[in-house]
Amino acid sequence: MDINVLGALAISEHGVSVTPTAPKPRQVLALLALHADRVVPLSALTEELWGTTPPRSARTTLQTYVLQLRELIARALRQGPDGAPVRPQGRCSAKDVLVTTPGGYLLAGGQGRHDVKEFEHLAGTGYRAMDAGDFPGAARRLREALGLWSGDALADVPAGSQLTVEIKRLNESRLCALDQRIEADLRLGRHRELLAELTVLVNRHRTHENLHAQFMLALHRSGRRGEALDVYQKLRATLVRELGLEPSVALRRLQHSILLASPESTAPAAGPAPERLVPAG
Repeated sequence: MDINVLGALAISEHGVSVTPTAPKPRQVLALLALHADRVVPLSALTEELWGTTPPRSARTTLQTYVLQLRELIARALRQGPDGAPVRPQGRCSAKDVLVTTPGGYLLAGGQGRHDVKEFEHLAGTGYRAMDAGDFPGAARRLREALGLWSGDALADVPAGSQLTVEIKRLNESRLCALDQRIEADLRLGRHRELLAELTVLVNRHRTHENLHAQFMLALHRSGRRGEALDVYQKLRATLVRELGLEPSVALRRLQHSILLASPESTAPAAGPAPERLVPAG
């Protein structure tokens, strides 16, 4: 089974889509896919679908959604994307793929690809390369990891409480990888190439200090010192207005170093500043 959640939800078996169109079954499949090969408790599925006030028919309705998903899986197991019959290869029935357990349900991924696992592997390799000072390798691996994304995680799935937490976690992991990839590119002297991308990012993440620091460095190293200082002033105004906070000591030092025309010597340490990160407005 191929599982893609880093963007629109797309789940397929034997190359045939098993992604339902109805909102509630999509939620069920999305939560099962995020936890592929692990049991998702009935309580988690119920909370995702109905919050803290499920109807009396919640368990029966959930079973109906599972049956609908199994029908899609069974069809994919019987025939390939060209409509030709598929010879069984270990997974003979939909119940082998979407498994009922005493405490919930489990989606068996089998030997297919899972974009979240690929992302986490590539990003981890990139982080280790950064730690080792291999900036070309880090930039390459992190760029590959980010290339797996086609939009916000599960962008076309209605999210209840369970999916909301998972989506936030995945999107923050994406932002962390992006931050480190930009850091690697700055270490490689690619400041001019980063300007357009950072212009968009600082407008999308208006209180993310490290992205603003990277933008300031890229501008200053491109000979645009005044614009770099303007970025600081705009960020400071936003932090004070929206969070009641002054910029961090590291960012103030960066501003001072730009005023002295030597930002490279006092650049803040790489890594996001989650305490200053709020959803983009």
